[in-house]
Order: sequence, then C-alpha cells, then structure tokens
Amino acid sequence: MSEQARGSIRNVAEVMWEDLPGHFGGAYSKMLVRPEPSGARLLDYRISTYQPKGHVAPHAHRVQEQIYHVLEGEALMELDGERRVVRKHDVVFVPPGVMHAIYNTGLTDLTFIVVTSPPDDMEPGSA
Repeated sequence: MSEQARGSIRNVAEVMWEDLPGHFGGAYSKMLVRPEPSGARLLDYRISTYQPKGHVAPHAHRVQEQIYHVLEGEALMELDGERRVVRKHDVVFVPPGVMHAIYNTGLTDLTFIVVTSPPDDMEPGSA
C-alpha cells in the first residue's frame, strides 16, 4: 500500500485520460480515487468515456466487486456471455468471478463511472 489515506478534493479536469490495457477503440479512463496517489485502501473510482466502437475485452476479477453507473450514451453490457442494452441512469453490479465487458454500440460517446472494491489487483486479464 502507498502512503496513508488522507482527505482530498480533485477536479476531474486535473486528471489525465489513460488508455488502459485491454481497452480498445477509443476507450479512455480517468483514475480519480485509487491507492495511488490518494491512499484509498478499499476503493477504485474512475470515470470512463468510450467513443463509438470503444470497448473493454471480456474479463473477470478474482475478488473485486464492481459497479458501473452509466451517465451518458448507450452500450451493450455483457455479463457471463449475456448481453443487454444499458443507457443513462442504468447501474450494473458485477460480482467477483463474473466475466464481463462493455461495448459502446451507440451513436455517441458513452460515459460511465466504475467503482471497484477492493482496488483492482492488476492481474493479467483484469480491467
């Protein structure tokens, strides 16, 4: 674990977009609260924007739970091989071990929040 956790305030514009492994076609994320640099021990909180055709490859996490909260756009969310349309205000819960992916199949950018607990273990195939 990095430094001790402390309270912080950040504006989303202060954080650079990242092109993460396993994400394709204009799928970008801003890592807003993580062990580094905030010292968060139990949370990974990020905002992602995927251009049309942007997606993350199917993957599963060993112990992490995730919540996806769609803010704008629409997409196909895949859970254990089943795909459903998700759009603004939909919230998706992904338990540990469930294969999942999200594909921007819409006509505009897809923007969503992802909360992961505990923070991603960065194992191969995790995202």
